[in-house]
Amino acid sequence: MKRHDFDDLAAFVIVAEERSFTKAAARLGISSSGLSHMMRQLEERLGMRLLARTTRSVATTEAGERLLLTLQPAFAEINRGLQELGNLREKPSGTVRITAGKHAATALVMPILPEFHRTYPEIKVELIVGDRFEDIVASRFDAGIRFGERIDKDMIGLRIGPDIRAAVVGSPDYFARYPQPKTPHDLADHDCVTYYMASFGGAYAWEFEEDGRDIEVKVSGSFMVNDSDMMIEAALSGSGLVYAFEDFTEQHVASGRLIRVLEDYCKPFSGYSLYYPSRRQMPPALSVFIEALRAIPKRSGYQAA
Repeated sequence: MKRHDFDDLAAFVIVAEERSFTKAAARLGISSSGLSHMMRQLEERLGMRLLARTTRSVATTEAGERLLLTLQPAFAEINRGLQELGNLREKPSGTVRITAGKHAATALVMPILPEFHRTYPEIKVELIVGDRFEDIVASRFDAGIRFGERIDKDMIGLRIGPDIRAAVVGSPDYFARYPQPKTPHDLADHDCVTYYMASFGGAYAWEFEEDGRDIEVKVSGSFMVNDSDMMIEAALSGSGLVYAFEDFTEQHVASGRLIRVLEDYCKPFSGYSLYYPSRRQMPPALSVFIEALRAIPKRSGYQAA
């Protein structure tokens, strides 16, 4: 296809959208007569009438409407691509809205923010923390962070961390009153601090691996909460056993304030993924935020994949 063919097709789209040679010519910066001549040449080249002309208006014929339906998305995509290239020349700016659970927010997002804001001062990060699985499109989030296996199939998922593990811990005071559990089934005889999971509408079942099989144990106890820091405080005070992420407990285990049990049964979770709706052009602010998540080391040895 020759260059002038693209010019004629682009001009045709504008005429069809404006339904006026005068308005279309003004957008194109050419004369109405010159534009009319261009359209006649296009019709002759294609061998069919594309526009129905009257003294008052211009309308597409059936053939013209079919051509318009083909051309509009194509030219729109070209314009978006050009806009994206233009954005690369500018400093990314705007707002990035992210939803994440508390552990993901603490382990992944918070460590990168100081350097990220120094590098991209024009980007505002809105981090909404919660364990509910948000519909990020309906809730107007740019992206979310969740475990990989929990991401809907209509989302684009990008792995941003390695597998991680949970730990079952209790205080020395608690184990002075209760024997250490030897298997996950022994938890039925223990006072367990349970985590209220909003997306489940109840207590989160503790997940283990036994003889190569995944198992879930529904524990119970005298205290339920939906905050991981409060769970750790409850364990430290001797209120019961806690099932929490390994990196939330390791400093207390190292200091002897907590004792870890059932370590051989704690299976690794698939690492976190950042997910977002399928888009051909990612907003520049979101793009640089993702790169920051993948590039900057995380605390407690938690590294991006």
